[in-house]
Amino acid sequence: MKNNANEIQLRPTVVADLDVLFEFQLDHEARHLAAFTSKDSTDKEAYLAKYTRLLADPTINNQTIIAGNEIAGSIARFIMEGDAEITYWIDKPFWGKGVATTALKDFLTLETTRPIFGRVAFDNLGSQKVLENCGFVKTGTDKGFANERQTEIEEFIYRLDR
Repeated sequence: MKNNANEIQLRPTVVADLDVLFEFQLDHEARHLAAFTSKDSTDKEAYLAKYTRLLADPTINNQTIIAGNEIAGSIARFIMEGDAEITYWIDKPFWGKGVATTALKDFLTLETTRPIFGRVAFDNLGSQKVLENCGFVKTGTDKGFANERQTEIEEFIYRLDR
C-alpha cells in the first residue's frame, strides 16, 4: 500500500527530528494559538538543548507524527505537578485535515496513563475540538502567563479518564 498524506503514523522522536520540529514553532499564528511557549521561540540553540534533554527523560513519551512521508508534528505525555499531561504541535499545512485528532487517538492507545490532562488557550478552538473529539472533557479553567502574548490568559483544562 502506498504511503500517502492521509496515513498518520507515530514513532519515537529522535534528535534528528528536532531541526524540523523547531521550524514548525517559528510560525507566528501557531505560536499565538499555543500561547504557552518558551520565552524566545526563535532561539534554536536553546530549543535543541531543551528538547535533546527531554528526549533523554524516561518519564516523557515523545512521539513524532508522520503524515505520508513527512513529519507533520509531535505529541508527548509528560508529568506536571504529579499529573500526566499531553501536548502536541501540528505543522500549519496539516491543520484542519484530521491529523491532530488521528495522531492523538493513536497516541492514546500507546500512552495508557489515566487520567491524562490537556490544557489549551481559551481561544484555541482547533485544539479544543481535537481534545473533545478524542473523549477529553472540559473540567475547569486556569490562568497562566502566556509568553507568546506577554500577558496572563485563561486556559481550559481537559481530562480523559478512560
